[in-house]
Amino acid sequence: MKRRVVVTGIGLVTPCGVGTRETWGALLEGRSGIGPISRFDAADFACRIAGEVRGFDPGQYLDRKDIRRMDTFIHYAVAASEMALKESGLTIGPANAERVGVLIGSGIGGIDVLTRQQQVLMEEGPRRVSPFLIPGMIINLASGLVSIRTGAKGPNSAVVTACATGTHAIGDSMRLIQHGDADAMIAGGAEAPIIPLSVAGFASMKALSTRNDEPQRASRPFDSGRDGFVIGEGAGVLVLEELSIAQRHDARIYAELVGYGMSGDAYHISAPPEGGDGAVRVMRAALEDAGLAPREIDYINAHGTSTPAEDALPPTINLDDPDPECDLDFVPNRARRVTVNHALNNSFGFGGTNAALLLAKFRP
Repeated sequence: MKRRVVVTGIGLVTPCGVGTRETWGALLEGRSGIGPISRFDAADFACRIAGEVRGFDPGQYLDRKDIRRMDTFIHYAVAASEMALKESGLTIGPANAERVGVLIGSGIGGIDVLTRQQQVLMEEGPRRVSPFLIPGMIINLASGLVSIRTGAKGPNSAVVTACATGTHAIGDSMRLIQHGDADAMIAGGAEAPIIPLSVAGFASMKALSTRNDEPQRASRPFDSGRDGFVIGEGAGVLVLEELSIAQRHDARIYAELVGYGMSGDAYHISAPPEGGDGAVRVMRAALEDAGLAPREIDYINAHGTSTPAEDALPPTINLDDPDPECDLDFVPNRARRVTVNHALNNSFGFGGTNAALLLAKFRP
């Protein structure tokens, strides 16, 4: 029998706010975190907007040496992890350190550190390249540094599956707890890709919105006027615990993870197959894992990329002219209070990698 896995802590660093309360409040109010790019001069770029994190002070979480040595995605991962761990109330010590793991992924990792050191190499030669280039950019260093700082000595890994990274990280962590490899996991994803090379690369794929004069209205999934997604940054981390462990320290339980599915499209590097076969199969896999029927799902957190391809539900903002081909209830523009017993989260990434998580309202 699989062990039950619950969510006891949430940490968020996003363009909508630093902290869970700030981000969730912005989502329910339908406030966009998108604005003009301020990190570099984007005047010559087709896309000049992004979801930048504002008001984040890495010095609250890291010392000056680690701030200087590590890429920004690692800063975000550490901050979100510490927020989630604090909220969970889980204490890591000698008695349980080997049963607490970390699994934090990233789609691109330390691309800012990489490009800066490439410039150093070209301009100043190989002897001037930083000895912290590799540890500062590789994706598993987010998990590594969180482990070092928290003392978590259990499974330590990373996931790299484009837009599906965070969902895979949480699902894989759920499996580790279910099967007894860990009692608790710090799991999620982090990204900091807002640099010239990344923006230029995505823009060259025609993947980004060019609604530069209306940044807060640019991301508009399911709207007939959608023209691409908007690149963003930040981190989202959960603390997952085996149920009895969470109950032992009277943790607040947000939800129970009850299903996880994975699939591959085997079709195209960036486009899904007609009919969405991979998406269909991954949702079915999550439903089967949870032992639920489609009619039992109250809410789907869709992978809405805005490309032509008694709980409150956050709205889908900028849905002004619904695409007639998208004939579902997308909670347009205003949050809605409903009862959600089961929620399905979908994430689909370049390369045809798909993941789905099914969460349930916790019942003892």
